[in-house]
Amino acid sequence: MKLKALFIAIATLSAGYAAAADPAKIDWDAVPVKTVTLFYPGQSSLEWLTSKAHKGASKVKAGQACVSCHDGANEEKELGDKLVKAGPLEPMPVAGKNGWVDLHVQAAYDDKNAYMRFQWKTQNPFPGTEHQYLRFDGKEWKVYGFPKLDKVVQEGKQPGIYEDRMTVMLDDGKVENFGKQGCWLTCHDGERDMPNQFTKEEVQANALLQAVKRNDVRKYLPISRTDPADWKTGKSLDEINQAKADGKFVELMQWRAHRSHAVGMTDDGYVLEWRNSDAGTNMFAGNADGKTHQPKFMWDAAKTGYKSITADQLRKGEHFLIREKNAVPFDPNAGWKEGDMIPDYVTSRVDAKGSAADNNAISSWKDGLWTYVLVRPLGLTNPDDKALKEGGVYNVGFAVHDDNITTRGHFVSFNKTLGLGAKADIEAVKLK
Repeated sequence: MKLKALFIAIATLSAGYAAAADPAKIDWDAVPVKTVTLFYPGQSSLEWLTSKAHKGASKVKAGQACVSCHDGANEEKELGDKLVKAGPLEPMPVAGKNGWVDLHVQAAYDDKNAYMRFQWKTQNPFPGTEHQYLRFDGKEWKVYGFPKLDKVVQEGKQPGIYEDRMTVMLDDGKVENFGKQGCWLTCHDGERDMPNQFTKEEVQANALLQAVKRNDVRKYLPISRTDPADWKTGKSLDEINQAKADGKFVELMQWRAHRSHAVGMTDDGYVLEWRNSDAGTNMFAGNADGKTHQPKFMWDAAKTGYKSITADQLRKGEHFLIREKNAVPFDPNAGWKEGDMIPDYVTSRVDAKGSAADNNAISSWKDGLWTYVLVRPLGLTNPDDKALKEGGVYNVGFAVHDDNITTRGHFVSFNKTLGLGAKADIEAVKLK
């Protein structure tokens, strides 16, 4: 199955690359492939890594790299197969979930952009392009479908529906220990689906989270807390802003199989005191009206042949709601029936603006394999971006969310290095 969104993305991207390589025409056969094994980490937070339960705690506290111990040829596979099962680090195992996945990575660049190509096999025989829906129950529109770590899915009260995702975390050496401990530097107790998960009252009592207007706890760096081991503490906004100005944040680029894939983009964010989006407007937005709880948009039946779908149509087509292509304002008097479903998110390339819209993508799924090319401009000067440049070497971490899951239910890598015309684990080739 090749998705039509691929061709939309190619047409859109190619039009803007007169002075750069056409990402759809790069000869990837001429670019070296690096295979990176990603593994399931369970609830192995930074706090767990420094606890007595972890044999290597003293080395982590001393700032040593994870791979100083975990250096076996099959280390990631063995860890993943162990951690994905019920145990001290997995209280909510997902039935049948794989413990690891091989990610094939290639990199290239020219005078304008860096290009990173990723390929990985999905556990399911279909692409994970479906995401949560708004379903009419005969009276109200309610969210339908949740990630597989959620209790309502594990108890059989809701189906597991969540998009596939591929993430790149990147740092230029300014974040202490990221080059040694990678994404674990951002993973903490108290976050969603982690030990001692936050409560609403705790978040409301946290001055930092209230100052940045957040209502939950997500990835953050230890530098943002007065006690690095306790999310409930927090530095002042002035200190956070200074850390950001000093580049002490981690770049976070996420490709989403539902919310960015269809419009040929990759979202752009960063991690400091929270998992933030870059300034501007993302390519996706919630489709539920905050006051009426009804959808804001529905499919344009004149273009798609339908205004909604039902559960039996899931994974039998491309169910993207794209504002400028196949959506119209929601009509509450359109004869809705129980079971009618409309996507919970609407996407738009046109609406994406500012630093949040820096990254493009070309992606497709065929024969059980996702192929995704991240297109990242060189030399970005936005205060929420890490600038890529020729000769630079960067610390990178990769993650893949597969099989209807989110938060910590992903596969992750140990830290790697990316070099643009420089020696590194993954060396980007200069395009001619």
